[in-house]
Amino acid sequence: MSQTSESESRKLLGALRDTMANDRAGQARMDDITQLIAQSMGTDVCSIYLFCDDDTLELCATQGLNAEAVHQTRMRLGEGLVGSVARTKRLVNTDNAPQQRGFRYMPETGEEVFSGFLGVPIQRLGEVLGVLVVQSRQTREYTADEIYGLEVVAMVLAEMTELGAFVSDETGVGALHQRAVMFRGSVGQEGAAAGQVYLHEPRVVVTNPVADDPEAEHKRLNDAVETLRMSVDEMLTGAGTGDKEQKQVLEAYRMFANSKGWLRRMDEDIELGLSAEAAVEKEQSAARTRMNEVTDAYLRERLQDLDDLSNRLLRILTGQGADTGAEMPEHPVLVARNIGPGELLEYGRKLRAIVLEEGSVGSHAGIVARALAIPLVIQAKGVTTEALNGDQILVDGEQGIVHLRPEDTVTTAFKDKIAMLAKAQDRYTDIRHKPATALCGTTISLQMNAGLMADLPSLENSGAEGVGLFRTELQFLVRNQFPRRSELANLYGRVLDAAQGKRVVFRTLDIGSDKVLPYMKPQDEPNPALGWRAIRVGLDKPGVLRMQLQALLRAANGRALTVMFPFVAQYEEFTQARAALTKAIKREEALGHILPENIEVGAMLETPSLAFAPDAFFEDVDFLSIGGNDLKQFFFAADRENERVRKRYDSLNVSFLSFMEMIVDRCSKTQTPISFCGEDAGKPIEAVCFAAMGLRTLSMRPASIGPVKSLLMRVNLADVKKVIETARAEGKMSVRDDIAAYIRSLG
Repeated sequence: MSQTSESESRKLLGALRDTMANDRAGQARMDDITQLIAQSMGTDVCSIYLFCDDDTLELCATQGLNAEAVHQTRMRLGEGLVGSVARTKRLVNTDNAPQQRGFRYMPETGEEVFSGFLGVPIQRLGEVLGVLVVQSRQTREYTADEIYGLEVVAMVLAEMTELGAFVSDETGVGALHQRAVMFRGSVGQEGAAAGQVYLHEPRVVVTNPVADDPEAEHKRLNDAVETLRMSVDEMLTGAGTGDKEQKQVLEAYRMFANSKGWLRRMDEDIELGLSAEAAVEKEQSAARTRMNEVTDAYLRERLQDLDDLSNRLLRILTGQGADTGAEMPEHPVLVARNIGPGELLEYGRKLRAIVLEEGSVGSHAGIVARALAIPLVIQAKGVTTEALNGDQILVDGEQGIVHLRPEDTVTTAFKDKIAMLAKAQDRYTDIRHKPATALCGTTISLQMNAGLMADLPSLENSGAEGVGLFRTELQFLVRNQFPRRSELANLYGRVLDAAQGKRVVFRTLDIGSDKVLPYMKPQDEPNPALGWRAIRVGLDKPGVLRMQLQALLRAANGRALTVMFPFVAQYEEFTQARAALTKAIKREEALGHILPENIEVGAMLETPSLAFAPDAFFEDVDFLSIGGNDLKQFFFAADRENERVRKRYDSLNVSFLSFMEMIVDRCSKTQTPISFCGEDAGKPIEAVCFAAMGLRTLSMRPASIGPVKSLLMRVNLADVKKVIETARAEGKMSVRDDIAAYIRSLG
């Protein structure tokens, strides 16, 4: 392949296919392959390096280097030229390897006599499996044609590795998708569950990477692309005249589906000997590699579009549709790269747990998972590549750990953990209808957060006294267009019906930041958390706010109504929002509609600025609810969506508790009811400290009410306050350790 003609490429790939089909053991196959490549390219050396663990590459086969070095030579990720290729996912092509920066001399290989070096990553869909290297004695750089040809060969090697062609005791290469694997991600929703994997989008397996008849493959590809284009056109037609943003996304799809460059590159791969499927996957791998390097959000979205189109094209070519016919197992654990709220709601409570390769704590999936009380682990890198439908899986939402195909000892220990959690829940059942009264006689009102009709049965079962937060945005997030006013009025009415007279605090539409409606134009903002969101959107789009307020007024149908405006940063925003409500009330009255018997109007305190608002604000508002998730991130200047800094701040930091105390004092002076709403309210130690700071109402997910109530009933809040004051006087940063020691002393 020194001239890298198309016929030579096909000959080599055909020989590789034959090697894969023979009965020789894995090591013999790899040895044959390195010999084939070296002969075809006219090089002195060809070597295959594969990962033996996440950070170590091993020389697994070679033609030209010392044979004794095979399975002896190892290097860390990033070490030497080979390690650099694996780390950067980029080729290295140099005419003088020993003088190249980063070169590592490996005396056992005898490679110091070889100057010309070309290394390319062996990768599949962005995941690097190893490195393919050719070397020559002469001082030379490899041509663009030779590089392209070697990349095609590397792609076929990746498919062969995926299909288990090199598995043997001699090679040390184990069978994929069989060994036990642990993934360490981040906590999205607490809880623990055991079950079987159910892939949201099963991986497409390419079983025929090499093809003999390029004309037939060109036709297959062109037919599949035409089918893809037709499906995109049908989606565009179905989008109709509305839903402008969805149409823009589909227009981007159509642009890529009609891209001559995309099709030309795949045709070139077919000419070199790849099948249509392999050509598509090669381009998809390149797109994913670029996607990991791009920081620009717009470009990443476009590359994501291309990745999605490649998946669609692969499914058309292979016949492996999204619905593969795989039955949902008895105890399904959903595994996906990412998933939208609408798709997740379709699965509903059938799921035991959810594991996402991407995602964030505040993502739509996280919000729905918490609403459904389903354990969720996010950022479990590599899980979609490793997992297969039906695999046994254990999800530890408390620690953010996932065990795939676990060993028996791990399974036994995990079952014990689930049993302990179940036993604890049984203990909380006994106190379900008792008040959360501390030993000092102080009673704390425990409310629940909700966002779906499915949440409302928890109002009775959990022992919650009411709904301290009903997230109305979920009904907007799961649709492809704005819901009608009548639909919302019907939903809110059913929520009030299900509450059976208990107070429900409806938070108006809280979108923006990490909650973006698919049918609203995305805002190009450098910091969305501080941008156009929540009440700011409502005030700038008064028609949307008016429609929702009218729906709430009609849903009340004469009953009491409680409305709360989110992300109010200054007094003026509250007065403007309340004026919009007053106007809606007058409009409803003029139309002859029944008005609520009583209306409470409150605000969420999520920005430090509102804590320092004039006294008039605290006197004017009917109630306040501290939005702990947002307030904490702004107080500590640490983005809760950024995993690097999210865990650096502590709710039991003395400064934050002092801030809570200041807010409570201001509300006490004006007799303004104040509550705390957020994840921290559902953590027993945090809840006890907040109560000691003077908060008398806490709102949390239903499953947290039992643990929080149990601890509140065991402590004296005056004693807790003394522990906090002592730690503050001693200059400690956090009271966590001191409070934990106090709780342990209770026995």
